[in-house]
Amino acid sequence: MLWNNVQKVLDEKSISIYRLSKLTGILDNTLYSYSRGISEPSFTNMCKIADALDVSLDVFRERR
Repeated sequence: MLWNNVQKVLDEKSISIYRLSKLTGILDNTLYSYSRGISEPSFTNMCKIADALDVSLDVFRERR
């Protein structure tokens, strides 16, 4: 799941979902729905998350 990779970066940087919400402008309820697998983030929101965490989008890619 895509969010697992986001969560790894959040853990490494000690950033909470609430803080990520403030950094990205994405509602925390939306981020929580991503974390629970209820919905998947749009490309635009993934770009905001990557920018806020100062990582490349490639960090979040699932490789098979």
